[in-house]
Amino acid sequence: MKNLKKIFLVFLISSCVHLYGQNQEEYWKKAEEIVKGIHEPEIPDRIFSITEFGAVADGSTMNTEAIKKAINECNKQGGGTVLVKGGVFLTGPIHLKSNVNLHIDKNATVKFSTEPKDYLPMVLTRWEGDDCYNYSPLIYAIGQNNFSITGKGILDGQASAENWWPWKGGKKGGWVEGSPSQLDEENRPMLKKFNDTQVPVYKRQMAGHYLRPQFINFMYCNNLKIEGIIKNSPFWEIHPLLSENIIIRDIVINSLGPNNDGIDPESCRNVLIENCTFNTGDDCIALKSGRDYDGRRAGIPIENVVIRNCDMRNGHGGVAIGSEIAGGVKNIFVENCKMSSPDLDRAIRIKTNSNRGGITDGVYVRNISVGQVNIAAVSINCSYHIDREGEGEFPPVVKNIYVSNLNTNQANYALWLQGIEGNDSVKNIYISNCDFKGVEKENEIDNVDNLNVVNVTINGKQYLYN
Repeated sequence: MKNLKKIFLVFLISSCVHLYGQNQEEYWKKAEEIVKGIHEPEIPDRIFSITEFGAVADGSTMNTEAIKKAINECNKQGGGTVLVKGGVFLTGPIHLKSNVNLHIDKNATVKFSTEPKDYLPMVLTRWEGDDCYNYSPLIYAIGQNNFSITGKGILDGQASAENWWPWKGGKKGGWVEGSPSQLDEENRPMLKKFNDTQVPVYKRQMAGHYLRPQFINFMYCNNLKIEGIIKNSPFWEIHPLLSENIIIRDIVINSLGPNNDGIDPESCRNVLIENCTFNTGDDCIALKSGRDYDGRRAGIPIENVVIRNCDMRNGHGGVAIGSEIAGGVKNIFVENCKMSSPDLDRAIRIKTNSNRGGITDGVYVRNISVGQVNIAAVSINCSYHIDREGEGEFPPVVKNIYVSNLNTNQANYALWLQGIEGNDSVKNIYISNCDFKGVEKENEIDNVDNLNVVNVTINGKQYLYN
């Protein structure tokens, strides 16, 4: 009788694995279509060296105007490559334009000023999902098309515990008790109130309110590519916003400051992120679509994103979705990534709450190797920061999540899945062909509808979810 049960169990598992495998292959064809539809920018074969426009590579001369002149002339002549070569160039913000490739040669470094006044006048952006005007990002574009950043040189934000990071308000970033920070009532909390009460965006003038600028921020742009080496960002590293057809490839990020997310595509469509290396102070990759009323007002999801062949060495989440996802999430594909660090909290993470609302529908993950993760291999939290923000009236929905061939050597939890009690918030979750080793605690699973676990082992034992 025992042998019959074993035979039946093996048959049942193999049948389900085969079925799930068929389903996932169909979904992954969509990923192939997304990648095929994303095209490289086509840059004319012209060179505009910034030194020809007066730039000086001595590390102390401000080159903001020289770089601006080179970009403007390049754009005026129909496009080409603005070349940064041979030394250390200090600059304020760089604003890119259509048909321009900003190329940082392998022997060049662009260092950005740490003086906030150099990042005025303010520009339109989003700050943690809230629409506002703030200091210019270090590299910025709005309404531009067909442009890129390339090269093996270094983009250095020069952020540290001495200049930008203390604005966060945490001692880890260098903040000293009694000094101002974004946490003060008239700063970050005020912007949140602007969102809650829907103050017109043009009135949300946030310079002087200790909100750090992003390193790279593109808004309302199309057909762009980013490659290169980035370090020491004031805030988020790469933040494409409300843009389409994006390639982020061969990026190396070393920046361990507060809120130093690696790549944060927000309300974007058709995005390819591949062959990137992350050593970040926050989420390596975080997919977003706006916070609360601002996100719902725009109603633009983050969708059609393919993430592959990346190495997450440090950060809060390997691939995170949220928490600002009020505009929704569709068709996210993650494959063939490595993640390992005692400081990496979660490998795959979805975080949201009842203030956000929004629907996350269709997240597909496969072939993920996790050496060590501090908290959970797979995490869904529908009450993220609810203790700070209070309960809202817009419960989120997280559904159709597929995770297969995700293997760990060490984790506190294998699965940490938390829906909202009395609400159909988390459903249709499929975990298959995963081997979780070194797991210290029992899975935390609450308020999840239709959780399917097939061919999953935890600490060497078959895990059956009832």
